Amino acid sequence: MIDSLSLRHPSISRRTAVQAGAVGLLGLGMNHLDALRETRAGEQPPKGGTTNSGKAKSCIYIFLSGGLSQHDSFDLKPNAPSEIRGEFNPIATSTPGVEICEHLPGLAQQSQRWSVVRSLTHPSNEHTLGHYFMLTGRSVTSPGFVGDRKPRPSDWPSIASIVGDQVPRRSNNLPPAIVLPERLIHWSGGTIPGAYGGLMGSHRDPFFIEASPDGMSFWRGAYPEYTFANETKKPPTNPDSRIYQAPNITLSPDLSLGRVNSRVSLLRELDQQRSELERSAASQSYDDHRQSAISLLSANNVRRAFDVTHADEATQIRYGRNSYGWSLLMAFRLVEAGVNLVQVNLGNNETWDTHGDIFRRLKNHLLPPTDRALCALLDDLQSTGLLDSTMVVMAGEFGRTPKLSLLTASYPEPGRDHWGGVQSVFFAGGGAPGGTVIGSSDKIAAYPATNPQKPENMAATIYHALGIPETAAWHDELNRPHHIYHGQPIAGLV
Repeated sequence: MIDSLSLRHPSISRRTAVQAGAVGLLGLGMNHLDALRETRAGEQPPKGGTTNSGKAKSCIYIFLSGGLSQHDSFDLKPNAPSEIRGEFNPIATSTPGVEICEHLPGLAQQSQRWSVVRSLTHPSNEHTLGHYFMLTGRSVTSPGFVGDRKPRPSDWPSIASIVGDQVPRRSNNLPPAIVLPERLIHWSGGTIPGAYGGLMGSHRDPFFIEASPDGMSFWRGAYPEYTFANETKKPPTNPDSRIYQAPNITLSPDLSLGRVNSRVSLLRELDQQRSELERSAASQSYDDHRQSAISLLSANNVRRAFDVTHADEATQIRYGRNSYGWSLLMAFRLVEAGVNLVQVNLGNNETWDTHGDIFRRLKNHLLPPTDRALCALLDDLQSTGLLDSTMVVMAGEFGRTPKLSLLTASYPEPGRDHWGGVQSVFFAGGGAPGGTVIGSSDKIAAYPATNPQKPENMAATIYHALGIPETAAWHDELNRPHHIYHGQPIAGLV
């Protein structure tokens, strides 16, 4: 630890200091600065780690907050009664015998690139605890867990934090683990736990790119193209005014709106002064954290990775000109630039919580942009040779109930409720074979019928693919070792 009272910053111009403070452009907080330290030549492997011997070098973890319905995506039950099977029909994929939802046509054509586990289960039907299980890869709570939408230092560390700590870094300018495009904030204002460093310490929090604004939790979907109100019968009084900024701007206190009155002018000023910043940081005794933060702002490949809303027209069309497309494009570019793990929250908190209007919401607002953007991501990983070295995982905090229900006060049409009993989890790349179905659910997709898996197995699959050995350990702030593996990698995927 550096004694903060002993730090003495050099005397530099106010103009340069203002720009150094503008690292808030990246949502940067003091607890993230440690993660920005540049990798040095000959750096030792992380505690308990080793050089990467796995097939994968990176992982993109797509998280569907709210819970994707297994019945209406990857595990349809066309022979079940109507109140269970729902309105959607299965379609054939390019893999003989494997069928998925008719509203995932792109993924159906690309089934040779992905696999699905239809038998993942955990014991909670509650949002906050489900998030905690699936983001930490632990289906038991840590001592002192409260579940009140407040991350605590006693929480289990997230999968992102463990990967960021254990996998050798591939980039001098980028954090090893990034979450985008927003934190998962509940409509009540609480922060969903599970995505942070917890017992490892806040210095192991992943780096959060705040590209999507908070405060619009009653609007859902891939804005601006696929927006819908959370409760159909109780729509928000204000329109959905979200603007995707990559990353969102946080001005330093010294930089008034009178001086910089737009995002464009701020970026222009950053461009003009970044060479001055680099000289100042290199020639004077800035601490390592500040030098790394300035380097992060200055790296051209990093700036390109963030600037997804200005991608060329063909790229925008392939991914979709919306928050889902931009987020997965950013994830691809960050992996390309050297990030070890990118967690993409595909929609704000509980976006996929389809208690009502489930078929209309999935058909018109949720599945189309997801299908499009995910296919574009797989295409780009394949065309750049990165699919073999990048594992893509997609899951939510749980699945949905087998039987349809109707909440008449909020929705005119039926939906499905929370269900931890079983969900389908998507895997692609990173050594995972394509065209494979692992496990099965029972005849109404309520519980695993064969080969049940737990969040621990999902996490172990990611760790194994990234080359983390089974004997590896993470260390808490008292330097006590803790096991990383609490389950076996899923057989058939690694």
